[in-house]
Amino acid sequence: MMPRPPQTPPETTDNGLAPGDVARAEAMGEGLPALLVAAEQVAATVAQGVHGRRRVGTGEAFWQYRPHGSHDSATAVDWRRSARSDDLFVRETEWEASQSVWVWSDRSPSMAYTGGKDRPAKADRAMLLMLAACSALLRGGERVGLIGMDRRASGGRAGLKHIVERLITHASADLPESAAGLPPSVDLPRHCQGLIFSDFLGPVEDWERRFAEFSEQRVGGLAVQVLDPAEETLPFRGRARFEGLEGEGDYVAEKVETLRPGYRSRLAAHRDALRHAARSAGWELLVHHTDRPAEQALMSIYVALARWGG
Repeated sequence: MMPRPPQTPPETTDNGLAPGDVARAEAMGEGLPALLVAAEQVAATVAQGVHGRRRVGTGEAFWQYRPHGSHDSATAVDWRRSARSDDLFVRETEWEASQSVWVWSDRSPSMAYTGGKDRPAKADRAMLLMLAACSALLRGGERVGLIGMDRRASGGRAGLKHIVERLITHASADLPESAAGLPPSVDLPRHCQGLIFSDFLGPVEDWERRFAEFSEQRVGGLAVQVLDPAEETLPFRGRARFEGLEGEGDYVAEKVETLRPGYRSRLAAHRDALRHAARSAGWELLVHHTDRPAEQALMSIYVALARWGG
């Protein structure tokens, strides 16, 4: 959507990455501890206003015991637990579909954009929200996995530490694939939920294919579009030179104001197409701007996941 600068064939290091990729990977690794602290604070704030997502259903993980009711069969009685009291109890398991949430955050070059020093880069806000969501979910007893990095979802308070360690360890290794701005095409557990963060400014056709893959795996979830407000409104005036971040080329506008109506119309059409592709695959699209509080976004994310989990 936004014009981007031309790129020459980059030099590569011994591991096949461009020096700029290595620098970005190192910067991400160094910044994660601070983001983790902020994410925990955001999650703690939101946790006071939401309820857990866990619920009764078909699954293997134990959830709770409840008193035996008239509608329950004799085979439903947990006789070992019931033997410890004068009442009969039924063993309930957790709903299988809510047992794991698989997350991914876009680290492609376009996510480095910020339209002002008072606002974080899109990549930083997306990572903050992802870590905060993971913290909130883990606090609620969920299991969380990283798309393209984990083979199994992990839970408990150690789960968040595992996620951060994996992000730091795989920062360099994953950059070439993540440069496309799409989550890796991998097998996910059926009926799990997905939570992905991106600016979604790449070709709609690519996202349509990725959402279709999620649908084939019966994976629904939430897609969070993270944008700087300047990308939403194009507030610039006069002559401006737009530099792309992913090799699209430079563009010089003699009078930005004349472009604003067409730009906004195009962005709206792009989002409508994204929303349609997401809904067709059983996903919901949520929009967040980096000038808005992270707590506000996380509350919306958590409520949406609870709704999808219901």
